Amino acid sequence: MEQDTGAVDRAYRKLKEMTASFAIKPDERLNESAISTQLEISRTPLREALNRLTAEGFLTFRRGQGFHCRSLNPAEIMDLYEARAAIESQAARLAARRADPGELAELQTFLEQSKAEYSPGASPVELVRLDEEFHRRIALLSRNAELVRLLDNAAARIHYIRVIDLQSLSERDGAPAITTQPHARILAAVAAGDEDGAAREMSSHISRRLEEVTLNVRMAFSRIYAP
Repeated sequence: MEQDTGAVDRAYRKLKEMTASFAIKPDERLNESAISTQLEISRTPLREALNRLTAEGFLTFRRGQGFHCRSLNPAEIMDLYEARAAIESQAARLAARRADPGELAELQTFLEQSKAEYSPGASPVELVRLDEEFHRRIALLSRNAELVRLLDNAAARIHYIRVIDLQSLSERDGAPAITTQPHARILAAVAAGDEDGAAREMSSHISRRLEEVTLNVRMAFSRIYAP
């Protein structure tokens, strides 16, 4: 069994992939002994990885029952995306008003450098990380700490769904990879100081993703529960 400090990170990444690909099904109880053997990892680093995934919303912990994979609740998904659209649209509006040229140049560089990652076969976990970083940087440009706090909360709660969404997208035959084009349009509006345009581009981007997320989660359900 592995005892090195990297064991926690390896278990964390593997379990996240397993929940996103439904190797572990929604609401399923995790068998820690079996997972420990499967991943060749001792129980202490495994428990640390499980606790990290619980904090991120991939798992839930029920006293006396152990760790379970998180449920998929369509109503909760809709509520979170609607809240996220409201928060981020206002953040983009304020960013267009308050961002300085140096900050905008840094974000443009980040966007250009991340383009190569948005390709067929890319890790859904990494794509979500890059996407979340772009959106959080826009929120930071708003200079509104409360909006950033609200976005962090919503992003943490929706992270699980977003990884499932991109995992499903990457598995579909002929499915196009997501791109940075919507982010480029948002950033262009912010850089131009177009408050209404920035808010509109952000709202449109999130609304389009919700439509795709709804489809992908529905497909995921059919894949899990179809006879």
